[in-house]
Amino acid sequence: MSISAAFFAQAQDISIIRNSIDVYSNSPMVGSSKFNAMGGANGALGGDANSLLTNPAGLGVAISGGVSGTLSIMGNKNTSSLAGASSSYSNTKGDLGNVGGVMTFQLMTRSAWKFINVGVNFSNQSLDNYVESPGNSNIIYDFPNSTNSSSYDRHAYNRYGNLSKTSIGVGANYNHSLYIGAGLNFLNASLDQSDTASFRSLNSNSTELFSKNGTPYYERSNGFSASLGVIGKLGPNFRLGASVETPTFWNIDKSYNFYNDPKYGDDVGFESNKFTSPLKATVSAAFVATKNFSIDVDYTLGLTKPKYKVYTQTEVDINNFFKDNSKNLSELRVGAEYRVKQVRLRGGYSYASSPFDALTIGRFTNAGTQEEKSYDNLILNNRNALSFGIGYDFKSFYIDAAYQNITSKYSNPFMFGVLDNSTNSAYYSANRTITSDSFIVSDVKNIRNNFFLTFGWKF
Repeated sequence: MSISAAFFAQAQDISIIRNSIDVYSNSPMVGSSKFNAMGGANGALGGDANSLLTNPAGLGVAISGGVSGTLSIMGNKNTSSLAGASSSYSNTKGDLGNVGGVMTFQLMTRSAWKFINVGVNFSNQSLDNYVESPGNSNIIYDFPNSTNSSSYDRHAYNRYGNLSKTSIGVGANYNHSLYIGAGLNFLNASLDQSDTASFRSLNSNSTELFSKNGTPYYERSNGFSASLGVIGKLGPNFRLGASVETPTFWNIDKSYNFYNDPKYGDDVGFESNKFTSPLKATVSAAFVATKNFSIDVDYTLGLTKPKYKVYTQTEVDINNFFKDNSKNLSELRVGAEYRVKQVRLRGGYSYASSPFDALTIGRFTNAGTQEEKSYDNLILNNRNALSFGIGYDFKSFYIDAAYQNITSKYSNPFMFGVLDNSTNSAYYSANRTITSDSFIVSDVKNIRNNFFLTFGWKF
């Protein structure tokens, strides 16, 4: 499919597409160190509050209460390459990653219902993401109403903030063979974002910094979803699980800067919107060989496409883009645990597929010419995560640690401008507007190194 210039002129900022998937369609999956070390795979095992991240029926598996808190140190490194040059940037952020607890209520009756348990879980993750792309002196921009031309010097995209999910749920145990559960999820997102570019004058060799029209901007959002799940034992060693999570219904409030508007000049605008993330289903299978070894496999699939409530033609264009070009979100997670007396050894792997089909755009070549090119990894791409961890059980108390490595490579389009001097997608400085109907595209490698430490108490 070809992305039209008109679409991006309406959408104002390609990051709207990125954030729709990367922020609003992906619930935070930062759990305890055990959960993270096992790649987030616990849909058929359950047993603690992190079940609310995958399958609330796992609450019913617990036979004793417990509470835990997890500290996270999340590192994010982006290396952006263009025309034979590279630019890298790393940032590290420490925070409270997860808090969870389960209260068990044993039913002292002759009924086959053994437990009804209540769980609460809070999950929090950083949205920080800074990408600085190097320059290319072969790419020349002309400015209307000026005899000056400038070469592209560099570009910086900066997003920072947090995404959190608070879940409450209930799980029931039927004869230690069937478990059912339900949960309510309350999400909050806070992100600040900027988009700037630097140009070098061909006349004076001086540089000038530009802000993209519509940036910097700020979003404060809240959302709600619900989940249902079931786990069944197929004998003493095998379990199957299934769960469904409704779309997250988001309310998004945004403020943004705009420049050189014919009526308002330079000012700040405000808008609100509603966004619906995809409906998701998860199927799980677990093998519990003994009390010392278990393995779990989860597969999550998005069943619908993301969608904005329509207020203007902008939302129509974005929704049509998702309808025509987005894939159903999918993720495979595998995790295992082995116990040696009081020591727990854990490992996991997860793979999330690319969210978009191949897309064709106009782009600048390294030589500065313009051409049409198809990308199968534009904006976002598939993601691989490898993790491992260790824990020690002091009977009532335990301490766990985990390491997680997440990698992704994608093509990063930016610097698209239009020919008018309005509030559409363009870059501004004073009263001059750069113009181009092509993108600059860099290659970005993203590496995230995350560390987690959990302290827990069982009662």
